[in-house]
Amino acid sequence: MSQYDFGIVGLGVMGRNLLLNMADHGFAVAGLDLDAAKVTSLEKEAARDQQVMGTTSVAEFAGSLKHPRALMLLVPAGGPVDAAIASLLPYLENGDIIVDGGNTYFTDTDRRVTELAAKGIHFFGMGISGGEQGARFGPSMMPGGDRRAYERLRPVFEAVAAKVNGDACVAYMGSGSAGNYVKMVHNGIEYAIMQLIAETYDLLKRGLGLPDDRLQQTFEAWNETELNSFLIEITAKVLNEVDTETGQRLVNVISDWAKAKGTGKWTSQNAMDLQAPVPTIDAAVTMRDLSKLKTERTEAAKRLRWSPVVHESLLEDQFIAQVKNAYYVAMTTIYAQGMTQLRIASEAYQYGLQLDEIIRIWRGGCIIRAACLEDFRAAYQRDPALPNLLLDDEIGRRVVNMQQHLRTVVTEAVNRGIPVPAFMSALAYFDAYRSETLPTNLIQAQRDYFGAHQYERIDREGVFHTQWNG
Repeated sequence: MSQYDFGIVGLGVMGRNLLLNMADHGFAVAGLDLDAAKVTSLEKEAARDQQVMGTTSVAEFAGSLKHPRALMLLVPAGGPVDAAIASLLPYLENGDIIVDGGNTYFTDTDRRVTELAAKGIHFFGMGISGGEQGARFGPSMMPGGDRRAYERLRPVFEAVAAKVNGDACVAYMGSGSAGNYVKMVHNGIEYAIMQLIAETYDLLKRGLGLPDDRLQQTFEAWNETELNSFLIEITAKVLNEVDTETGQRLVNVISDWAKAKGTGKWTSQNAMDLQAPVPTIDAAVTMRDLSKLKTERTEAAKRLRWSPVVHESLLEDQFIAQVKNAYYVAMTTIYAQGMTQLRIASEAYQYGLQLDEIIRIWRGGCIIRAACLEDFRAAYQRDPALPNLLLDDEIGRRVVNMQQHLRTVVTEAVNRGIPVPAFMSALAYFDAYRSETLPTNLIQAQRDYFGAHQYERIDREGVFHTQWNG
């Protein structure tokens, strides 16, 4: 009997939590998983007065949903998504809606949109940010697909999304794969900010020599300032955790071999395709890759020994303040890079993205939520066609006023041999972006010399080639 408002395929932690979130808001929901234990777990967690049904039968699941059916896939990206769609298709009808809630590469979503449209099925790619807790109590959600079909989904999504001042942190992103693309760039920004925080931690611990208690207290205090964000908040909590086995701070016994699921890499790869410079995201991806070279790094630490020559010791409070401001400047350039990539992609792929709306739904529930997003949203409201956040008068003025601290911090890191590629790339991006003239004129001349690639001149129109060797 068709009585359930929404269905989810895949009852792992994310799927189960999101389904229970929907039930909390009064929706009748159905879950499908081939693992009977997960089905049982869902039904046990649901309250008695909630309409929650779990099953291992595709036919029962599809038959239980109201028409037009609305269901979400929360299964691993790639082949599992195609397999889930194939198992559902015999039971679906014209006008039904499938939402992919995983981190899927956007071109796969475009393919599925086209394939399923031919069968009369609407396909959505939707980014979900917030992790397990977000799914259970309010995530940020980024759906993209057919706008008219979105109306069937909107009441459910707006109810379960995180709320900021009463605003639901969900909005229609645009056509096709817009939702997956926005989430991909969101994750690229996340990679870069996490790398920036790690470098900040290293500067204060290894560079300044802060003890664990003072280090933790510094991040905790920063979270009460303009640096307030989810990632700064959890950093303070992580640094406070004690390992029950050794009695040390847990972070001190965790391996530095970082893992990744690929979304940061996708952001960098596609940015290069679009010629959208995102050097700090690139640096973050590179550092995760470099972290995996643990054996080589251990050997290099023995062979490539160097004792830094530092003439002055750092003044603790002064350097902490400088690092704080340097972090703010670098963080701003990270958002500037990511938002510029979204603007360029929106034009290239005809998504119709509204950058102020994207920032609005990132303010709550998601991993990169931060107090500064209110300022960034205001910038795009002042000028929806803003090419780069740094060109907003207020944001630009703030960055210029603090940029000397970024230079100081990078210099101190270099002098002490502490790797800070996120800080360095942020500074280089800022300096390159504000340079009216770059030395790429020499590169153009070199290309023409060895490959007759031609060049343009600054004093007249046209394209030119020089016989350099004759």
